[in-house]
Amino acid sequence: MTVTLITGAASGLGWAMARYWFQAGHCLVLADINSEALLRRRDELGDDTRVQIVTVDVTSSADLARLIRETEDTFGRLDLLVNNAGITHRSPAAATDPQVFRRVMAVDWQGPVELTQLALPLLERSGGRIVCIGSMAGWMPVPGRAAYCAAKGALTQFFEVLRLELETRGIHLLMVYSSFLDTPIEHNALGADGKPAGHARSTVGTIGSPDALARQIDKALTSQKRWLLPDPVTRFGSLLWRLAPSLYLHIIRRRFADDIRDNSAPATALSHSSTRNPIP
Repeated sequence: MTVTLITGAASGLGWAMARYWFQAGHCLVLADINSEALLRRRDELGDDTRVQIVTVDVTSSADLARLIRETEDTFGRLDLLVNNAGITHRSPAAATDPQVFRRVMAVDWQGPVELTQLALPLLERSGGRIVCIGSMAGWMPVPGRAAYCAAKGALTQFFEVLRLELETRGIHLLMVYSSFLDTPIEHNALGADGKPAGHARSTVGTIGSPDALARQIDKALTSQKRWLLPDPVTRFGSLLWRLAPSLYLHIIRRRFADDIRDNSAPATALSHSSTRNPIP
């Protein structure tokens, strides 16, 4: 029996991985902040004996501790932890409320770090595996995504160090560096004031399929790969940023012009405004 815990499991890539591994026979712990969506997903899978759903805010230490307790109480083990939950923003850095940065860092970096620490005893007991969903944005600048780039960069560095420290403990770690996917993370992006972003996202290359990436992740795990760069855009972008950074910046400025354009007040004004709604 393989027990797999996936955060952000109710939609997008998380749900694609859940479906794939359910069909492969895994027992699943599906964690998400959206309770109603989790209930629908459990019903869609149709086997309560193999699926546990847990409503979790990954920025809450208490929620994360409860998630690990419920995983152990339900299945008695954990074999695969997938740090997938994430949020992003589309807003110029200088005009963005600092609360947006705090929220993105809390979800995309602090949450995976704390959850992994809590899960390590179970993973060590099973000789388990960890998957972290990183991004090409963790390696190279993407306009309008300063906090997201920072969070994914921090995620990369933390887990690469953790990988070194876990080598003697029998836990395998896979870092996934994807580019643009057709998932709700961009549809729900925050704007400069913490409300939904008011403009469509900019992209480079084609928009990837979550189902295809789920299959690639499983194949990479089976092959004991340490890193997965699933598409040519990721590989080319990484090389271009390192070998021809001026050309990379020229392309990215043109493709992300709407994200660079600043039509809002400075961040200091936003932070002290008495009329805007605070970020939850």
